[in-house]
Amino acid sequence: FKYVTKQPFMLDTHCIKGYLCKGKSERGFQHADHVGILFCLYDHLKQLKEENIMAYMSEEGYKKLMAELKELETVERPKISAAIAEARDKGDLSENAEYDAAKEAQGLLEMRINKLKTVIADAKIIDESKLKTDSVQILNKVELKNVKNGMKMTYTIVSESEANLKEGKISVNTPIAQGLLGKKVGDIAEIKVPQGMINLEVVNISF
Repeated sequence: FKYVTKQPFMLDTHCIKGYLCKGKSERGFQHADHVGILFCLYDHLKQLKEENIMAYMSEEGYKKLMAELKELETVERPKISAAIAEARDKGDLSENAEYDAAKEAQGLLEMRINKLKTVIADAKIIDESKLKTDSVQILNKVELKNVKNGMKMTYTIVSESEANLKEGKISVNTPIAQGLLGKKVGDIAEIKVPQGMINLEVVNISF
């Protein structure tokens, strides 16, 4: 996707969003077709930014995905193939519930395998020795305090595939994580949640 202008300038989600909010800009985006282009650019760049963030993960998370992929391909796939063959041997497939169930399971398995392969192929393993704690970034553990009620909570920001709420690991794509990225100790992040807005103070950043 390319956009050409006589006066080249950097386009990012912030400047584009600013143009859209103003309705017009110094750059001359005053017509409906220009606004349409900006909306397209904003969505496109936002998606690229999110996909780029999602690609980063820890070495531990990468190894877990590789182990799961191996298990599915070498153990689960042969099991389902065997189940399909066994069900097929029982005769009329049009009224064979076991066959239908096995085929459905096979479809779901192949979807998961393809998803894992895509995630693994796009993965960028973060060198944890180079992580910083001056501001919130992926793989940081962040201690927070709800400004309104004083409740404290701690989350580790991870990739989509590593998210596990029981372990306090939240996806980098969640509203909380998105609101925290770039914040420093003492900063207050305004987070939009289904119940409304909450203000969370960054108490500590570690890894």
